[in-house]
Amino acid sequence: MAYLLALDQGTSSSRSIIFDESGAIVAAAQQEFPQIFPQPGWVEHDPLDLWNSQLQTARQVLAQSGIKASELAALGITNQRETTVVWERASGRPVYNAVVWQDRRAETVCAQLRERGLGEAIRAKTGLVLDPYFSGTKLRWILDNVPGLRERAQRGELLFGTVDAWLIWNLTGGRLHVSDVSNASRTMLWNIHTGSWDEELLAWLDIPRSMLPEVRASSHLYGEVDAQHLGAAVKIAGIAGDQQSALFGQACFSPGMAKNTYGTGCFMLLHTGEQCATSRNGLISTAACQTGATPQYALEGSVFIGGAVVQWLRDGLKAIKTSTDVEALAASAEDSGGVVFVPSFTGLGAPYWNPSAKGAIVGLSRGSTVAHIARAALESIAFQSTALLTAMVRDAVSPITELRVDGGASANNLLLQFQADLLGIPVIRPQVTETTALGAAYLAGLATGVYRDQSELSAQWRMERTFQPAISRDEALAKMQAWESAIKQVRAGDA
Repeated sequence: MAYLLALDQGTSSSRSIIFDESGAIVAAAQQEFPQIFPQPGWVEHDPLDLWNSQLQTARQVLAQSGIKASELAALGITNQRETTVVWERASGRPVYNAVVWQDRRAETVCAQLRERGLGEAIRAKTGLVLDPYFSGTKLRWILDNVPGLRERAQRGELLFGTVDAWLIWNLTGGRLHVSDVSNASRTMLWNIHTGSWDEELLAWLDIPRSMLPEVRASSHLYGEVDAQHLGAAVKIAGIAGDQQSALFGQACFSPGMAKNTYGTGCFMLLHTGEQCATSRNGLISTAACQTGATPQYALEGSVFIGGAVVQWLRDGLKAIKTSTDVEALAASAEDSGGVVFVPSFTGLGAPYWNPSAKGAIVGLSRGSTVAHIARAALESIAFQSTALLTAMVRDAVSPITELRVDGGASANNLLLQFQADLLGIPVIRPQVTETTALGAAYLAGLATGVYRDQSELSAQWRMERTFQPAISRDEALAKMQAWESAIKQVRAGDA
């Protein structure tokens, strides 16, 4: 039996999971780390927290399973994507906190680029909307605002990486400064058509080329972990940004296959194969996991606040004690009673792209209860995801007949049934919902010969439950119209 270790470095926790070659989970370990909020709209992590928590969970999972590092066929890494880390080339020390994908401070950088009329040119090269979400603008902000860093970067003393590159730098004692195409495609510095760092983009964002990692396919033998970390050298053979990794773990390898991950945010990806589809409906084009020489692409929509709305009900409103309580509270109301919750706490993502939108609860009456608000909060996750899929259908190069789902909130049956009702297509939950980590393990397994090809992985995918639409299309349309009406109020600042 071959074993594969997946390092899953997420926004709120680091996890390590060992899979056997059938894709079954052997053991898992998880560790949360602090979120840093220096001021409204700013979100940071200590890069050393990311590294230490990830290393500790890797050691824990090996100890729990009784599997030695020397028995692992390989490891794969998947990570929160646009989060931006800058460190010293000589010492490996971070020079600033990691600026997290949710952080909005780089809006000033985006505004300057828009004023220069560069939005369309950037989109044409990168597939991305000019928004503070992406790492290039965060990196520019760091170099412009942290004293001395721009000069040091120009002298070649500093390195930039997304979280995968930061982890691999540490795992290999600074021998490797590498990333994969899926992470590179989220930087706003990578040309997804030429498959390379783009000199014009680097000039427009004023980023020294010397800071950037080497980029390889997602399934590739990158190198080995230093033996001191896990007890033996382990091959690093897979890297992918978390959402592309989940698409791969869901065995969505062909054009027209789509998945939605319900995590802190929601991320819907539609595989478009070798064709880089250009969205006219507020989505972004991105690199999908690449296993050979041929680039693969996907359309993506991002909902910034998905499961995080449940955390707000727990921590902000104190409506529930634990996140899992939300389903029972929401189910105690027959419907939302006309309440619509737009949880745009960090602006609106695709397909709206309004960075300054604030959250709102509309349609309240004297009869509204906390159960109605909880139900509206859950429904907001499905409404936002439906807006994404509707945009995808307009852009799609092939029809979408089902939606595969994963992530923490996909355990919520009420949410998934409402999602199927709104979409009008089956929503399918797999047996293994840890598809982000599974994707990284599969990529590493392909590169090291554990798996022959992708058809072998497709054959392993197993459904746990299918949610079929249970309301009429007219009823679904009326619900979506109420949602879009609430969105209009939020965008107009009336709410």
